[in-house]
Amino acid sequence: MNEQDGQSGPVDAAPPSPGTLAEVGIDDLPEYLQKAARGVGWTSLMPVQAKTIPYVLAGRDLMVQSRTGSGKTGAFLLPLIQRIDVEQSVTQVLVLVPTRELARQVLGEAEALTRGSRLRSVALYGGVGYGPQLMALREGVHLVVATPGRILDHLMRQSLSLQRLRYLVFDEADRMLSVGFYPDILALLRYIPRDRNTFMFSATYPPGVRDLSRQLLRQPETLSLSHGSEHIVDMEHIYYEVPTMAKDRALVRIIEIENPESAIIFANTRATTNYISVVLQRFGYDADQLSSDLSQKARETVLQRVYDKQLRFLVATDIAARGIDIEGLSHVVLYEFPEDPEAYIHRTGRTGRAGASGEAIALVDPLEKLRLNAVVRQYGVDMEKRELPTDADVEAVVSERVTALLEARLRDLDRLVLERMQRMLPLARGLGENDDERAIIAMLLDDYYQKVLHAPLIPPPPRRRPAEPASFEASPQQAPRRGRRGGRRR
Repeated sequence: MNEQDGQSGPVDAAPPSPGTLAEVGIDDLPEYLQKAARGVGWTSLMPVQAKTIPYVLAGRDLMVQSRTGSGKTGAFLLPLIQRIDVEQSVTQVLVLVPTRELARQVLGEAEALTRGSRLRSVALYGGVGYGPQLMALREGVHLVVATPGRILDHLMRQSLSLQRLRYLVFDEADRMLSVGFYPDILALLRYIPRDRNTFMFSATYPPGVRDLSRQLLRQPETLSLSHGSEHIVDMEHIYYEVPTMAKDRALVRIIEIENPESAIIFANTRATTNYISVVLQRFGYDADQLSSDLSQKARETVLQRVYDKQLRFLVATDIAARGIDIEGLSHVVLYEFPEDPEAYIHRTGRTGRAGASGEAIALVDPLEKLRLNAVVRQYGVDMEKRELPTDADVEAVVSERVTALLEARLRDLDRLVLERMQRMLPLARGLGENDDERAIIAMLLDDYYQKVLHAPLIPPPPRRRPAEPASFEASPQQAPRRGRRGGRRR
């Protein structure tokens, strides 16, 4: 969006060229963007912005690893605002986000940076009425920030077209898959031109996110800002300070928030491994233990389930896990911190392999915090402290996840099923008027969630997608159905 005498048009970008591109500073931006950036309090570009902007302007697909709060929103908004042609009243940029809160946040930054210009933007997300969104779309918008489920609804209603889309951004891609948006993302591909630039931002790149990137991006560049290396091989090292007696509940909360594709959970004793596996199993998770108490045949059975990706959580001691190399492991959890600092490196080395990146999560009590500090001093590990999720945090994430999954299932129903559902609408309206009836709804939702929790995250690759359909009747949702076993489990 080039401002000259009140007019706007696209800024020509340099054609893609091989090699690393030089960083830019705020003074390298067009004057109107410098003014806009300084107007929102940005006196200089953050590292992720300085590194990313040249690649976006050069038209290179890009995978960026950067933590939340690193300035990644500006990293894609600043260059894409330059590339939008406001003379064309069509959607040219789509930013996909996992939650309505993030949609509002990204939209707020976009509006702040384009205030006074003729660029129009809108946020599309569920949980609110369609009226204001439809009104904005009828006026024509250049930039859309959306959750995958709600934008699919608009596409199927034909209230939005993405035929002229030029830029697609995935913000917090790892969390997007964690919420359960993978089928919706695949369905979206039917409406998006192949000739586009795609940019993916994620704090980590576990195997599921890397699989998605291979389907969506064309020979992408990779930038890692988490640890100063330009390769997506880094791990996130995270710890929570938790009293010993509260670790079991803390573990469950963290699993609910993180929703790992797969994980090894380390403990220091056989008794603790047994306790953890029982807790997880009773909570409904697919978990098993590996300890020296098991017979050789039983150990081989557990390991085979791990290698076949039929087991989501393996709980083990260092001795039992020695020599195990699990492809595609996304998380390592240290329920108990090891006595030996070298054991921390051994445990966390189980993830982040083969070009992927994962998370190492430690639960430490006050005494274990001393051992954690020893690891930091000895190995220079960049540890990030996080606040333990609350029950309210877990409830919010689970609600987002269930809503996304149910909306995707609703879009997959054929017309006869939708007609049959009408007879249930009076009952649905009546339920929830008292606590007893609300308990029925909660039971049904929990039952559905627990069943889907164990379905694979990554279904088979989609078939070759057709062109954008001409009508709703001719374009039923084609997201692949979830199987019962195998792959990532929910």
